[in-house]
Amino acid sequence: MGKRITIQDIADSLGVSRNTVSKALNNTGVLADATRDRILQKAAELGYKQFSYYPPLASIPKPENCEIALFTRSMPNSSHFGSKLLNTFQEKISSNGYRLSFFLIREQEFAELQLPAGFDLSNTAGIICLELFDYAYSQMLSKLDIPLLFTDCASNIDFTTLDADFLFMENRSSISSVVQTLIKDGQHRLAFAGDINNCHSFFERYQGFSDALRLSGLKPVTDELLANEPFHTVEQLASHIKQLPELPDAFICANDFVAMDLMKALKKCGLSVPKDVKITGFDNSAESQIIEPHLTTVHIPSSAMGYIAAELLLSRIEEPGIPYRTTYVRTVIKYRESSRC
Repeated sequence: MGKRITIQDIADSLGVSRNTVSKALNNTGVLADATRDRILQKAAELGYKQFSYYPPLASIPKPENCEIALFTRSMPNSSHFGSKLLNTFQEKISSNGYRLSFFLIREQEFAELQLPAGFDLSNTAGIICLELFDYAYSQMLSKLDIPLLFTDCASNIDFTTLDADFLFMENRSSISSVVQTLIKDGQHRLAFAGDINNCHSFFERYQGFSDALRLSGLKPVTDELLANEPFHTVEQLASHIKQLPELPDAFICANDFVAMDLMKALKKCGLSVPKDVKITGFDNSAESQIIEPHLTTVHIPSSAMGYIAAELLLSRIEEPGIPYRTTYVRTVIKYRESSRC
């Protein structure tokens, strides 16, 4: 197999900067038409594959492997941060000549560590994993010798054992800040709600909760309260709340949907949010701004994360030997009525 052509190769052959070549290939910035055409022609001659832009009718080689595969356990609905992420991810890879193929991993495939039916490794340039929280399956994928990106992952993953890149929203510091604000407002009996073993992000949110309590010399009302309980209905959750020996001043929830179920359960118990109990979530879902009272939460820049995910995977396709990366994208706290005094 021949040497993979890079942006630097094109720059060196023309005696221009890498930044100039990047502008031409991605149709960004200001360049003279003659300079842009000269760079694009040289890229075509050298066999460069990752074109974002080229004038119509030009004969530019398409990527040899034109598919990027999405592996997921369940397709995100419109309220899930992954929905917006995938929209912008697909937009970015399409501009580089790739198609996105969707593969739902079935329980049997997880159990037997099998690739999904219909997946063609020989025609796939890279894989992006969304809501794929299985360590053994993740390990199997990392041995395929193909560019691999996880957006979130299993809670027990050791990043040093997987040949893959990872993309996360910032979880730990934002939750720590939320908890510290609650403590300053006089809320000292605090509990975390949600399964901390569901995924790495949930575990990091629990770490942020624990960090803030430790800094203030506090302990949770009960360790990992509600963390591993399989509540299938709001009624079951309400029944559990009634049996608690002590009601927290505030619940810090793993995401908005845990928080909203908890708010409904508290209402069934005759308790008011935020008067009796304060609640916070995570994700800034559309529902968090509709439910009454509006939910304090943490905003994830989902659309921007889609572009970042595409850049991470495309750069891995272009330069397979670069060091593996774990990338965090900053989040923004949205304080609303559910946590106010």
